[in-house]
Amino acid sequence: MPIIVNLDIMLAKRKMQSKELAEKLGISTVNLSILKTGKAKGVRFDTLEAICKALECQPGDILEYKEE
Repeated sequence: MPIIVNLDIMLAKRKMQSKELAEKLGISTVNLSILKTGKAKGVRFDTLEAICKALECQPGDILEYKEE
């Protein structure tokens, strides 16, 4: 898939664990893991907004497009 999810990188930069982010977002760690591994079929804008707010970043810091 040409969309790369850099959520692990942002979590490391913010020194935050997945569990803490999942709690802030109000989602399960399993759903966050699906997103982190790029296995999600889509991301709701309100979820993306909440991630950006919690990590103090921009959507482009989390999602990246690379041609295959």
